[in-house]
Amino acid sequence: MAQPDTTTSARLNGHDPAATDDGSSGPPPRSPSLVDRAWRGLAGMVQRRIPRADLDERDPDFIREQLPLFWLCSSIWFRGEVRGLGNIPDDGPVLLVGNHSGGNMIPDTMVFTVAFTTYFGVERAFYQLAHNLVLSLPGLSWLRKIGTVAASPSNARKALSSGAALLVYPGGDYEVHRPSWQGNRVDFGGRTGFIRLALEQEVPIVPVVAIGGQETALFLTRGERLARLLALDRVLRLKVLPISLSLPWVVNIGDLGHIPLPAKITIETLPAIDVHGEFGPDPDVNEIYDHVIRLMQETLDALAAERRFPVIG
Repeated sequence: MAQPDTTTSARLNGHDPAATDDGSSGPPPRSPSLVDRAWRGLAGMVQRRIPRADLDERDPDFIREQLPLFWLCSSIWFRGEVRGLGNIPDDGPVLLVGNHSGGNMIPDTMVFTVAFTTYFGVERAFYQLAHNLVLSLPGLSWLRKIGTVAASPSNARKALSSGAALLVYPGGDYEVHRPSWQGNRVDFGGRTGFIRLALEQEVPIVPVVAIGGQETALFLTRGERLARLLALDRVLRLKVLPISLSLPWVVNIGDLGHIPLPAKITIETLPAIDVHGEFGPDPDVNEIYDHVIRLMQETLDALAAERRFPVIG
């Protein structure tokens, strides 16, 4: 939530905080440097060029036509296995909360989307939140037709208010680009916005736990320092500039697309959590967060114990 602008409030009340004790004004604010102006201009240009998805772009006919191809890719390339879909309420809005793996190619999302759509049918409204840059990558504009929308609080509220099922990844780009040796770790980075969203919209939370996506490439580092150095957080809202080893680039900086290795992806959907029912009328957000993370990590540990070898599964 935005904090009040105390400077503006003080001036509206007849007091200028920049004034000195003798009534004279202090030094004028420093003008933005040429570099600052350049970064701001670039940020504005980039944001204008990034396509912003709309809920109306989801196309059931397109999904129906492409579902056999998606199913082949999910079943043959990733040997996708999705368990527990019966834990998702049959209708009404629901917040699906997943751990995220596999970089910008989002293989776990595709596997789950195919399974969800096959189980519930293409007519049930189902949306997935993704970073704007994923939607703008060459060749991925079709994602908007299967229900992928720009990640924002307003889009999330709009989707749930329409009665849809919504898949969110609280860990975002921070989690999806974690090093491969942290692949079996649920890491939302302390982000609790999904809980506040569920409380606000009064919808159940359904944890969705996936394994295998972080084996589709060798992820080396998130590149957080490099992202700060290049001011990507200001220009593109990116806190990371990941470095990985992947095909066809070998060394892939920024993960602007790669060919995922055919790692086996297994996904387990857990029972729905009635937040108010389980935690009372005035629940503690941090308590709910710890509960969700614990359930998901225990499930991920169990899925990891089933695997014999990386990629092979």
